[in-house]
Amino acid sequence: MANLRDIRNRISSVNNTQQITKAMKMVAAAKLRKAQGRMKSTRPYANKMREIVARLVSINTSHHKLLRNPEEVNRVAMIVVGSDKGLCGGFNNNLFKVVEGTLQNEYSDFIEQGKLDLITIGKKSGAYFSKRGYNIVERHPGFFDDLQYDHAAEIMQNVISEFTEENYDKVLISFNEFKTVIAQNRIVEQVLPINPEKLLSEGKSEFEATGEYIYEPDPDSILEKLLPVYLVMQLWRAVLDSNAAEQGARMAAMDNATENAKELLQELKLKYNQARQSAITTEISEIVSGAQALKDT
Repeated sequence: MANLRDIRNRISSVNNTQQITKAMKMVAAAKLRKAQGRMKSTRPYANKMREIVARLVSINTSHHKLLRNPEEVNRVAMIVVGSDKGLCGGFNNNLFKVVEGTLQNEYSDFIEQGKLDLITIGKKSGAYFSKRGYNIVERHPGFFDDLQYDHAAEIMQNVISEFTEENYDKVLISFNEFKTVIAQNRIVEQVLPINPEKLLSEGKSEFEATGEYIYEPDPDSILEKLLPVYLVMQLWRAVLDSNAAEQGARMAAMDNATENAKELLQELKLKYNQARQSAITTEISEIVSGAQALKDT
């Protein structure tokens, strides 16, 4: 049995850890409220943007370059949205396993031929995929330290430029979609080329809720301006969802850690009391034995 000093030191250490996890849970809860606020305030704009773009695509008379559907896919890019910090449970690893499974199952030939590029957002995604030998063409560590729309726009504008120059034939994005505080959906979806059928099906309910619009100067000119903005909004929505999901996962992880520390403290205090009782019993036995020895002499 461990001595009393070791157990006391262990109790003190677990107490300190518990205080840290409690504080981190409170910080994560505050950040989660802010992240949810940003996410919810963006949704009406994103939904309206999707509706208008869907309407424009439905009446588009010209073949827009972002709607280009290549007969043969020669090169693929994927944007992976992770986190910058750890201590958030399986938030990153669960997503990365889904991404890696998708890449190995559907794009293994592109990986072998060196025709798959990754764009990583967050330190964790860059570190994970670089260790596994994937071709990372862009890294954005510290992205969530200063979460700005302009940063997301710059990343997507570069991707759009590569696609229009036909350096990429398909672009995917993967991220954790915020579902609840303790649950996330791992999403891997195609953003380029834009799928008109999917866009129209998503905007169908909005079509029915509103009337027809009059476009000036003409639908094609407006579509030319709006499609890049729509794609930027796709990435911005993904990073906002991921940020909220990360804070929710961290809050849940810290709550579990606090509860585990509480249980461990109870076990350690029980061991401490047992060790203390054992030490007292030993001391009493030694005193009685010593007194008896003196009496016999």
